Amino acid sequence: MDLLGVELCENHQTRMVKLIEMKNTPTEAIQLYYGLKEAGVSAMLEWWDGNKSVDIAISRVKLNIEIDAEYSMLTHEQAINDLERTMHSFKNGFTTIRIPHVLIKHYLKETVHNILGIMEGLKANIKVI
Repeated sequence: MDLLGVELCENHQTRMVKLIEMKNTPTEAIQLYYGLKEAGVSAMLEWWDGNKSVDIAISRVKLNIEIDAEYSMLTHEQAINDLERTMHSFKNGFTTIRIPHVLIKHYLKETVHNILGIMEGLKANIKVI
């Protein structure tokens, strides 16, 4: 394991460090991305949805995943901004889930398993692209 919590070649590690610097991507988003990838999920890291950058997007089931890095420090302004972002995504047909960073830090495999279950539910309820 490297400083990002996942085993990466030098090229991918350099890319991820650059992504963190440019987009302020939480390391837990990178860990979850690679956990999902290992489970066979085609996910996109730091996907631009037309309004904002989403930590992880799974377009086949229209699922956006946001990692809340400072969950305990959430202000009422951030909460209303999050709700508005979720509303805009929902209007575009996407479901947004927010996952506290500590969940990924301590329960990565269980988090991936639960996301796979969410994906199954979404597949059953929407037409897959």
